[in-house]
Amino acid sequence: MPIRPENRDRYPANWPEISRHIRFVRAGGRCECRGECGRGTHHGPTSELSRCPNRHGQRDYTGRSTVVLTTAHLNHRPEDCAPENLRGMCQGCHLWYDRDHHAETRASRMQVSVVAELEQHDGGLFPHITPTGT
Repeated sequence: MPIRPENRDRYPANWPEISRHIRFVRAGGRCECRGECGRGTHHGPTSELSRCPNRHGQRDYTGRSTVVLTTAHLNHRPEDCAPENLRGMCQGCHLWYDRDHHAETRASRMQVSVVAELEQHDGGLFPHITPTGT
């Protein structure tokens, strides 16, 4: 997943190497998701069969798109690059895994944007409104 410019400083300088290792050495180029994403599309009687079948650079299991393997932070904290917090995920699983987190950050960004717009155009009518809502 692309790193938002405002979050770039939260990643270690060697993030490209860390991510590459997770995706291609540990994961072997295959999505490591075993259902954490919540899509409900891959499950089986063994750990290997329950793993998402998507492989980097190949068509996804639906045949509709080319897989891009990404590195997900399971706790959504880019500073935490411990191997157990990182998972090589195809873009579909990563987006599904992060969907609630993305909704929260989108709502927060929208609130800040609305407040900034009000402050710019209200002529001081709403001095009690702040980006944190207090």
